Amino acid sequence: MSIPNHQKIIAIDFDGTIVKDEYPNIGPPQLFAFETMKKMQQQGYRLILWTLREGKKLEEAVAFCKSKGIEFYAINKNYAEETVTDNTIRKIHADIFIDDRNVGGFIGWGKIHQLFFGDETLETPKKKGFLGFFK
Repeated sequence: MSIPNHQKIIAIDFDGTIVKDEYPNIGPPQLFAFETMKKMQQQGYRLILWTLREGKKLEEAVAFCKSKGIEFYAINKNYAEETVTDNTIRKIHADIFIDDRNVGGFIGWGKIHQLFFGDETLETPKKKGFLGFFK
């Protein structure tokens, strides 16, 4: 079963979700994260980066995602033009939230890809030799 495209806005956490949690550093990308987010965007979903990162750390996360081909519809806002002040309610309006703090934990991007796009599967990269060091 796939999730229908009429649910257009997806809020996605950064640390522990898009990348492995190594805050304040940026961890390596989670397996299939960028492939799945790119496909979501191709299918018309609007992606919001929804993270506790602020200032320079937020800029680093946004630049990292951009270097991987993902530019967000909005960042910690409901839409790009929204003005956020101290009086702004920090709750993001989204149809779906993808976060490592979900009840039951993070299900992984492979499972998320399956839920959104049905039976299509992503191929796991094959390691070469012992621990990937030898052919």
